[in-house]
Amino acid sequence: MKIQKSFEKENEDKGIIYVVPTPIGNLEDITFRSLKILKEATIIAAEDTRNTRNLLNHFDIHTPLLSYHEHNKDAREAQLMERLEKGDKIALVSDAGMPAISDPGYELVQAAINADQAVVVLPGANAALCALVGSGLPTDEFIFYGFLPRKKKDKALELTRLKSLPSTMIFYESPHRLKDTLQVFYDQLGERNAVIARELTKRFEEYVRGTISELLSWAENHELKGEFCLVLEGNHESEQQGDTLWWSHLSVDDHVTHYIEEQEISSKEAIKLVATDRKMAKREVYQMFHRK
Repeated sequence: MKIQKSFEKENEDKGIIYVVPTPIGNLEDITFRSLKILKEATIIAAEDTRNTRNLLNHFDIHTPLLSYHEHNKDAREAQLMERLEKGDKIALVSDAGMPAISDPGYELVQAAINADQAVVVLPGANAALCALVGSGLPTDEFIFYGFLPRKKKDKALELTRLKSLPSTMIFYESPHRLKDTLQVFYDQLGERNAVIARELTKRFEEYVRGTISELLSWAENHELKGEFCLVLEGNHESEQQGDTLWWSHLSVDDHVTHYIEEQEISSKEAIKLVATDRKMAKREVYQMFHRK
């Protein structure tokens, strides 16, 4: 067990990582505290130094930058941990929004915690929560998924796993994959209420609210530009037919085989789905399916 008292040693000669959210579009959304940390930090670890330099120039901040992104994070982690040991104050930023949320940062935070170094997270801009609240869909229970897999088969598999959840679901998607993703939503989940949130906090901010089929029709007839959040209604209909689950007549073997054939997936992936359906341990399903 590790206990962190975040500000007990803040003014001592101790290293600290500040996770600093940056605006997702409108520069006025940065907080006074974020600007203070960016000015006072020893160094800023940035996903894209060019992008962050533009932000710093706008606010007349001259703190040195060091790149920290998906392709160099392992090498950079060692360098940054050495600087922490020497007492440096490191500000971690991504291109926009909260670092480590569909952006680099998680591994560095984990490494700092494992080394008993303090990690302080500042509140700030986040596209997923803006989209959720603006969607008008229930906010009492939700899950954030981020980007779905690129391949249609893998998307379908993930949605099969998620389709029974009652929680509102939040996804990120790129413009050139939006239509394909909406089609997979419709094919796998059926008709549900959903919302597209586009270009949040920017001049062309737009919410498109309707059913999945309506959003698909909208996407087919509009030029798709910008950053997209997709918010989907959870499953509020019973998975049961009367009092009977759709798979209740199947043995575990047949249940697994059904998913293998219907989804064209491996037995390992099918066992995971069956375990979710039946609320069983994956190991138990595996043993039953592979028993002699």
